[in-house]
Amino acid sequence: MSKLGNIGARLYRGEVGYDFIGKRKIWYGISILITITAIVGLAVRGLNMGIEFSGGAVFTTPKTSVSATEAEHKAEAAAEGHQATVQKLGNGGLRIQISELDTQQSLPVQEALAKDLDVPVKDINTQLVGPSWGEEIANKAWLGLGIFMILVVIYLAIAFEWRMALAALIALIHDLTITVGVYALVGFEVTPGTVIGLLTILGYSLYDTVVVFDSLKEASKDIGKQTRFTYSELANRSINSTLVRSINTTVVALLPVAGLLFVGGGVLGAGMLNDISLALFVGLAAGAYSSIFIATPLVADFKERDPAMKALAKRVRAKRAAAAAKADAPEQQETAQDAGDEDLPQDAESDEDAAGSMVGQRNQPASRNRGRGRPSGKRR
Repeated sequence: MSKLGNIGARLYRGEVGYDFIGKRKIWYGISILITITAIVGLAVRGLNMGIEFSGGAVFTTPKTSVSATEAEHKAEAAAEGHQATVQKLGNGGLRIQISELDTQQSLPVQEALAKDLDVPVKDINTQLVGPSWGEEIANKAWLGLGIFMILVVIYLAIAFEWRMALAALIALIHDLTITVGVYALVGFEVTPGTVIGLLTILGYSLYDTVVVFDSLKEASKDIGKQTRFTYSELANRSINSTLVRSINTTVVALLPVAGLLFVGGGVLGAGMLNDISLALFVGLAAGAYSSIFIATPLVADFKERDPAMKALAKRVRAKRAAAAAKADAPEQQETAQDAGDEDLPQDAESDEDAAGSMVGQRNQPASRNRGRGRPSGKRR
């Protein structure tokens, strides 16, 4: 934990970091690939709409020894071809959903199920849902989603700027598409619990995005008055400074949701827990990914098209080029001097030393005491 905290502090101070913005084309490619897979799964398999949306009947039975697969075949035979979905409950009972079943058909099906499953008829709880009610729920869900999107865009445009609002909207659509595509691929039933989960993940998805945007807004204040960083570099520093925080909040949020999905839904067989927890689990993971790899790089792309940011990037590059040239100049001078000394011929050096020696002898003053003590040469 101390190492993680140390890394987080170094990321926050900008001592270390990963170039998220520089590799944004890779993240875009991964997101496009995942989104296309989700759309294809949605188009091919479609959504398994619950009876709350399609209408039908729900039969809840007491504890029985009949397996879910066997009960599904018996339910479809009793309902004369209507599609049935069977789920094993934690108490050993079954939850049997038969779509497009009206009130007149439900009573014979209930009696047939009681006979096939060897349980009393009075112990089978029957709930009927009309298709009109399901359509009303679907319309309200779409309306709520649309209102939420509009309010989010307006708020982000006021609190930050329109580029950030647009990037956040694209990230939200990205998260919703992936979540819905996963539902189609795994075949989970879409219920009102699913809608609740989808609306909930929108807030979680925006949380990390807003944290990074707030850091970027603070870092880019008076950005035109400096020539150290471009906007993309400041965006990258903002991601790195909030990276550990985003990871921590995402992991803490995913752990209880994973408990709901794998323990509550898988072990205990709780039906609605599956619907809510799958949407939350996929949405939280996709939201954490999009806030780091999609939303902020998109803001950097949008912002770098601004003429002011283009001029800033040009000034930053010019300053760095000048600094690099200034740093290289003494090295080049020293290298040239060394090269000049090395290029000097050895014979020339010898001649120069010899000449210096001769000049030294020529300029040596004659001794004034020369000849003293010698005979004058006069003959006596």
